[in-house]
Amino acid sequence: MRKLLFYAASVIFASSWITSCTDNDSWDEYEQWRKVNNEWYNEQLNRVNPDGTRYYSLLQPEWYSQSGVLIHYFNDRSLTANNLQPMLTSTVSVKYHGRLYNDVGFDSTTVGSDSVRTFQLTGVIAGWQIALTQMHVGDSVEIIVPYAQGYGYSGSGASIPPYSTLKFNIGLKDIPGYEIRD
Repeated sequence: MRKLLFYAASVIFASSWITSCTDNDSWDEYEQWRKVNNEWYNEQLNRVNPDGTRYYSLLQPEWYSQSGVLIHYFNDRSLTANNLQPMLTSTVSVKYHGRLYNDVGFDSTTVGSDSVRTFQLTGVIAGWQIALTQMHVGDSVEIIVPYAQGYGYSGSGASIPPYSTLKFNIGLKDIPGYEIRD
């Protein structure tokens, strides 16, 4: 009987200790982070140029109509219109800089050099897939990726918290092995 009471008391103590150590603050912190990120995304969606035109275009491809990636082209698109454009199955070479909504950087190609990274489009976040399939080689853009088309509710490592809206500057440099399909 004594062992049973000791066991029961140990279980009650352990469960109350575990419950008291559960970090409810982290959920509140992520909920606040999600809220701030969503508000910032909506501000960017409504951002306008000095002439009153929208700064970003909203990308919602047919194959992912519930998406909402924002894109702003830095270059004159008429100069790149005849260049190659990636497909979802393409491999792309890019220069990029990734930041959180508050401009904290988390990844980039080497700044100030000619280094590029090459990726298979099927292996990157949905926001990149959506943006890059709308670009031509030579285009340089800024994109805003809501968390649903980024790393979602789980984030990515220590540098990208859950529910993060992401901002990328991307330059599409090449589409290695591009095949023209009839």
